[in-house]
Amino acid sequence: MKTFLDFCCSECWHTAETPCDQFIACCTGGPLCHHDDKCTKEHEEFNKRLKYEVLDRPVIFIGMGTCGLASGADKVKEAIQSELEKNNIDALVVPTGCIGYCAKEVIVDIKIPGGERVSYCEVTPKDVPDLIKTAIKEKNVYSKRLLGTHGEGSEGINNINDLPFFRRQEKIVLENCGIINPTSIDEYIAAGGFKGLDKALRILKEKKVINEVKESGLRGRGGGGFPTYKKWEFAQAQDSEKKYIICNADEGDPGAFMDRSVLESDPFKLVEGMIIGAYAIGASFGYIYCRAEYPLAIERLENTLKLCREYGLLGKNILNSGFNLDLKIKKGAGAFVCGEETALIASIEGKRGMPKPRPPYPAVSGLFGKPTVINNVETLSNIPSIIARGGAWFASRGTETSKGTKVFALSGKIANSGLVEIPMGMPLKDIVFDIGGGIPDGKEFKAVQIGGPSGGCLPKEVMDTTVEYESLKKVGAMMGSGGFVVMDEDTCMVDVARYFLQFITNESCGKCVPCREGTKRMLEIIERIPTNYNGNGDDQLQRFKGVMHLQKLAAVIQDTSLCGLGQSAPNPVLSGLRYFKDEYEEHLFERTCSAKVCKELLTYSIDPDICSGCGLCVKKCAAEAIIGEKKQPHSVVQATCIKCGMCVETCRTDAIIVN
Repeated sequence: MKTFLDFCCSECWHTAETPCDQFIACCTGGPLCHHDDKCTKEHEEFNKRLKYEVLDRPVIFIGMGTCGLASGADKVKEAIQSELEKNNIDALVVPTGCIGYCAKEVIVDIKIPGGERVSYCEVTPKDVPDLIKTAIKEKNVYSKRLLGTHGEGSEGINNINDLPFFRRQEKIVLENCGIINPTSIDEYIAAGGFKGLDKALRILKEKKVINEVKESGLRGRGGGGFPTYKKWEFAQAQDSEKKYIICNADEGDPGAFMDRSVLESDPFKLVEGMIIGAYAIGASFGYIYCRAEYPLAIERLENTLKLCREYGLLGKNILNSGFNLDLKIKKGAGAFVCGEETALIASIEGKRGMPKPRPPYPAVSGLFGKPTVINNVETLSNIPSIIARGGAWFASRGTETSKGTKVFALSGKIANSGLVEIPMGMPLKDIVFDIGGGIPDGKEFKAVQIGGPSGGCLPKEVMDTTVEYESLKKVGAMMGSGGFVVMDEDTCMVDVARYFLQFITNESCGKCVPCREGTKRMLEIIERIPTNYNGNGDDQLQRFKGVMHLQKLAAVIQDTSLCGLGQSAPNPVLSGLRYFKDEYEEHLFERTCSAKVCKELLTYSIDPDICSGCGLCVKKCAAEAIIGEKKQPHSVVQATCIKCGMCVETCRTDAIIVN
């Protein structure tokens, strides 16, 4: 397949290694070159073909992100290629990233010449023969798996953006995800890529780039919400022969997959944002610190850096601007603490990932003691659009103090799990019940956990809270990197607190005593709550006193821990005590768990009116706690029962009662 380079006139493209300063403008529809009229026309025609506006054969797009692959996208792709070969159909098969609707994967789009791009969802290999026959050979809509169209639509076919999941989203970071081929730099350019870089290098220059970011109101999307332009200003003002820019893609929060999806679906946008940021602060080298557990993201990043070097967008004298920059991928080893910027720097330097006291801040003395700017994936991926369209355009979205949009990963007990990008200021309830589709299986909503292990669990009573940095802090949560875990009535909030404390304790780097020892003591108190009461009054008193000391212990950890991860570690427990106090009291005084999660407090019995005496539960009970004659009602010996729950899973008549 030809690339943009094949359509550049000799003055636009001097050699295969060194583009002139007109190259990006010419290719992206900016101030077109007038060196050669034929060159300009060929560019325009090629641009339309890359956007699939002009086709001479059908195109089949397959979502090949991690979520799609986990749902069988590779097998669907094989089936499609086999079916095309079998029917002698000349069609182009294009891999894309994740469009965000993970609950509906595998998603396949088909566009035939003269027709609209139509999306089909939950496609399996068995659907492929009928899909190819109906959509390509007969040129009709395959209604069985229809999701929607990307065009104006027709009778009975809605635009995909009219679906509840997409209707209220506003995509800036995710605008290309699931639409373009993430391995093709030409498709990214055709979609408007590198316009921001071209504008930054040729028109704005360094300080004006920072001013645009300042006007945009962009704040860090990694959790703290620190104004992005301030980091850049601090680093730009430093007098140093060497400066660095780092992308923090060490996504360690349970339930978070925003960075992974962006890296897999639109890696060129991140790299463009890094180039612009490096230019603004005067950095000549940068690192993308990505988790080694994201092999597909790393593979696509490596391809992105390779193509950018080939196109002269990385390396020496980028676009004849005199600006030099190269980027390198650093694989993280999976330590949660390396999401903290000073620990991340230590890891890149080859040291153990542990936080350092601040000041000095990294923008003054960071990697190898040089000025360093660290932003996360979402923050940097906003930069190309801000520079290309203007800071005021970005600032027109969101609220007074929280501008733009925010990407969330919806997971847990929610109907429409996936990746969403919503304007700042949207109420939490709209994300859960409108975009997310509410709670499946007719269950009741209990809480949403925002901000990962450092965030809080918010109940239905505060679901009118809007997505803003300050408003979330007021109700005991935080924006975080974008984890959004929904919980239903079957969730025990004491167990949730135990889970997150266990995570924090395991992931603590151990450098400071408050985090290392304080979180362990908090975990011990929480773990003691559901333990069986043996009749000893002192045991019950110890549980009660422990809970009474939780808040004091949490305050000490918050005030004295070295880094932000330790300082926010008690948040899940504090929000639980604030909003779900009745559950803690239920566990302490009534010795019951209404969600039936804490096995230590459960009692298993058998309904004699339902039990058929089949004996299956007897065979499965490892503790031999079930007795009874064959074909006669059985019973459970409570003193022997270890509460493993195998009897519930085995019983065919639902005779086991759990209280």
